Amino acid sequence: MNASSLLLQFPPSRFLKTIRKSSLNSFCLRSLPRPAFPHGRQADLLQPRFVRRMMVSSKGLKTGWCCPATAEKQMQELSAKEQRVLDKLYNGLIRGHRACLAEAITLVESTHSRKKEIAQVLLQKVLSYHREQEQLNKGKPLAFRVGLSGPPGAGKSTFIECFGKMLTERGHKVSVLAVDPSSSTSGGSLLGDKTRMTELSRDMNAYIRPSPTRGTLGGVTRTTNEVILLCEGGGYDIVLVETVGVGQSEFAVADMVDMFVLLLPPAGGDELQGIKRGIIEMADLVAVTKADGDLIVPARRIQAEYISAMKLLRKRSKLWRPKVMRISARTGEGISDMWDKMTEFRDLMLASGELVTKRRRQQKVWMWNVIHENLRDHFRSHSAVRDQIPLLEEKVVRGILSPGLAADLLLKAFQGRSSH
Repeated sequence: MNASSLLLQFPPSRFLKTIRKSSLNSFCLRSLPRPAFPHGRQADLLQPRFVRRMMVSSKGLKTGWCCPATAEKQMQELSAKEQRVLDKLYNGLIRGHRACLAEAITLVESTHSRKKEIAQVLLQKVLSYHREQEQLNKGKPLAFRVGLSGPPGAGKSTFIECFGKMLTERGHKVSVLAVDPSSSTSGGSLLGDKTRMTELSRDMNAYIRPSPTRGTLGGVTRTTNEVILLCEGGGYDIVLVETVGVGQSEFAVADMVDMFVLLLPPAGGDELQGIKRGIIEMADLVAVTKADGDLIVPARRIQAEYISAMKLLRKRSKLWRPKVMRISARTGEGISDMWDKMTEFRDLMLASGELVTKRRRQQKVWMWNVIHENLRDHFRSHSAVRDQIPLLEEKVVRGILSPGLAADLLLKAFQGRSSH
C-alpha cells in the first residue's frame, strides 16, 4: 500500500490529532484500527524481537522498527518446545532453584543467535517480575550490588569467601560473579575462583559463577548486567562482582553496581603511584587487606597514606565521604565493621534517592553498551564491508593506507549500502 491510498483512508487531520496525543516522536500505525489494511493484515514483517512497520513522522511516511509491548507477544513467536524450556527456566529461577539459575546464565551468555533471542524473552519476563517485587518493597531495590577490585595478590578471593560466609550466616543470600581474563592466544580461561572459595561454594545460600571475559574490554563480560538481573530474580539479595584487576574493568563495573570497593595489599611498593587516580576517585570504600602479623605496620602506613590522598580527590557523592579501612580475611578482623560501613552507605544513598537515580542512569548505559556491541557486529557482517575488511586491513598493515582513511572507506561503503 502506498502513501497516497493510505492517506485517503485516514486524512491528515486524523493523523495529526493522534500524533499530538502521543508522547513519542513518531507514531506507529499499529495503533490504528485493522481496516486500515486490506484483509485485516498489518504492514509488518515479523522479526524475533521487533516488527517492521509503516511510520508517520513530521518528514512523512516511512518504515521503522517498533518494539512489541509485552513479553507475551515475544513468547508467541517461540516454538512450543522453546516456550516449555523458557517456562521451566523462569519458574525454577524465581523459586530459587540454583540449577535453573545456572542454566539461565548459560543461555544468556550464549553467542548463538537464536539462543540470544530466547534469552532476551527470558530477561524481559524476569525484569517484569523484578519490577513487581520492587513495587511490593515500596520501590526500594531488592538487592545490594557491590563491585570488588584490586591488583593481583590483594586477596580478593580470600576476602570474598570470608565476607560471603559472614553474610550467609546472617541470613543473606550471596551471589558472586567472578570474571576471569581470557587468554588472547588460546581464548581459554582458568576460571579458578570457584576452586579458591571452597567453603563458600558448598554453602547453599551462596552462588559462585566464574565467567570468561572472551577479550571484552574492561574485564567484565558483555552479559554481566543480565547475569546480575537473573541472580536478583533468583532471590539473591547481595551480588558481588569481582573484576579482573586494576584497569578499564573498574570503569565498566562502576556502571553496574551500587557501591565500588577497592582492595589493596599492604606491601606493594609505592602504592599511590601504582594505582590510577581515576580508580581511587571511583572507590566508595578502600580496604587494606592482610592486616595481620608482620604486615600490620605496613597496613597502617598504607591506610594513613590513602586517608590523606582521599581528602584531595573530588567527591562523587554530596553525602558520602569514602572510607579507608584495614581488614584481615585470615583472622576476620575488620570484616564485620566493613559490612557496617557498606550498609551505612546503602541506607544513606537510599534515603537521599541517589541510589535509585544511579540505577536509572545505569539502565541507560546498559542499553547503549548493547547497541554499541551489536552495531560493531552488524558492521563486520554487513555485505557492503564484509569482503572489504581483510583487503583494507592488509593495506593498513603494509602501510599503503592510513588506519583513518581505511576506516573512512569502510564507513562510507557501509553508509552507502545501508541508505538504499
